[in-house]
Amino acid sequence: MTFSEAVKTCLVAKYATFSGRATRSEYWYFVLFGYLLAILVILFGTIVESPELMIGLSSVLTLILLIPGLAACVRRLHDTGRSGWWYFLAILPYIGGIALFIIFCLKSDEDNKYGPKPKTGMIER
Repeated sequence: MTFSEAVKTCLVAKYATFSGRATRSEYWYFVLFGYLLAILVILFGTIVESPELMIGLSSVLTLILLIPGLAACVRRLHDTGRSGWWYFLAILPYIGGIALFIIFCLKSDEDNKYGPKPKTGMIER
């Protein structure tokens, strides 16, 4: 899955879809998209020299990306054969974030109870 396909999938096709599966490329490209938008907001706020504008824009960005980001996380957990409830590992200081990072990096399971293995169009390594 390409960068633009992943962004389109997460923001349009599966905006609030918490069922199904998300490949590694779909999830990580969407994360990259979020970080790039955050950097643009920070740069814009710095150039304009308006902290209020930067805070406002970052708040709007957070609200727009919150639901599709959570949905992509849950679908990625499903892809590794885990329930979406595993996302609550994030509330554990330090260890939870590291554990989720490792889980999100794992290779896709074969067909599981969340659906068939997604077709990536690329060879899985």
